[in-house]
Amino acid sequence: MILAAAWLLVAMVGTGIAAPYAAMVMDARTGKVLHSRNADTRLHPASLTKMMTLYIVFEAVEHGEIGLDDMVRISRNAASEPPSKLGLRAGQRIKLRYLIRAAAVKSANDAATALGEAIEGTEAAFARRMNRTAKALGMTRTTFKNMHGLTESGHLSTARDMTILGRHVIYDYPQYYNLFSRKTADAGVRRVRHTNRRLLSDYSGADGIKTGYTRAAGFNLVASAHRGRERVIATVFGGRSTATRNARVAELLDMGFSRAPTQVALRKPQKPAYHGSSRRAGKTIRIVTTLHRSLRPRLRPAPATPQVASAAIKDGVTEALAEIQATPDLPDDIVAPRARPANLTISPEEEAVIVAAASSLPQPGESEPEAEGDRDPEREVVTRISTSGGHDWGINLGRYNTRHEAQGVLLKTALREMSTLEGSLRKVVPRGGGYDAQFMGLDRDSADVACRRLQARQITCFMMAPG
Repeated sequence: MILAAAWLLVAMVGTGIAAPYAAMVMDARTGKVLHSRNADTRLHPASLTKMMTLYIVFEAVEHGEIGLDDMVRISRNAASEPPSKLGLRAGQRIKLRYLIRAAAVKSANDAATALGEAIEGTEAAFARRMNRTAKALGMTRTTFKNMHGLTESGHLSTARDMTILGRHVIYDYPQYYNLFSRKTADAGVRRVRHTNRRLLSDYSGADGIKTGYTRAAGFNLVASAHRGRERVIATVFGGRSTATRNARVAELLDMGFSRAPTQVALRKPQKPAYHGSSRRAGKTIRIVTTLHRSLRPRLRPAPATPQVASAAIKDGVTEALAEIQATPDLPDDIVAPRARPANLTISPEEEAVIVAAASSLPQPGESEPEAEGDRDPEREVVTRISTSGGHDWGINLGRYNTRHEAQGVLLKTALREMSTLEGSLRKVVPRGGGYDAQFMGLDRDSADVACRRLQARQITCFMMAPG
């Protein structure tokens, strides 16, 4: 009888029966909670953790910290992670895209650790970034200690927080979301199979997101499904087995579809501001100077009867100058060294200079100017010296419907950020049915400062890495 009781206890622990139960159902389109139970109880998330790991990797790729085809060297720490794993060896090199697939589809612990180390260098540094990101997403009761979700003291989350994270994965990075619905994937060294192929196959509309299991956590799952215009997310913590967990999630999804309205306006979650990696490739030496007057663009040679810039661009210049006057002080860590005049006024002569500069922008059908054409060889004021390498970084201000619209945005931004964008090349790139507005020819530090200053003013901006 004692032996039988011991075996029963082992079986109960092994199947996660002792793990507390929690659940949440959310209308993904609006964020409205349709059902919850123990949703704010802090529990072990297990491999649901990898949603955050992958979210940060997607963010890093988007902002040029690392590329999908960059080769990642596997550390001894990553290679020694327990299963589930891809079977990577210490010293091995593998493309980042394969590590992403292994973490998303197979839930490989060695791949997840390698991803975190590739972005932040160490597990501790990456965990700090995970916690910063969780706070920015509104995950108020989550604390991460590692990249993979293996049980660790203090590594806890809630059904509500994981549902919030799942919604951000769907809407913040839709270009990568298909990874979570792949039943198999090429992970470079071998082909891997999805950890929850059964639910993806059996439940109509299911397309992700992530499973998790440890003895302390039980069988966890964040699942999303769409039917027509409706999308529902269901989260379960503490399932007793894969089968019972999937059955419960299916019930919760059915409940969600029955309660969610068919017609509702989509309200995507607010994407958090990008703060980047704590690691820097170089350092910036700031030379603090004070100018008693604002430098003006030099008048370029023009025909006797110069063409006046388009009204839209001229209005944009006036608006930008007005915004420069009214711009509040930015945080100290992103203020460029050049001082801003307390009172900025425009005389008729100065307006003529700015309009002439605006008219030099390429009109529809014209080719883009050469890089050296936008640089003034006689500049004498140096405001930044970078030790981080060449001027082969850029920033992207978004995509616009017309070339003129993109040119206007570039000119307005150049006037706002004369100090940080000095010497850069304005470039309009046709892409995807629109026109990308870009500044090229920056070093990494200048691009980072410019983007942070623009984002502080609620202006869309992201960095572009070399190549």
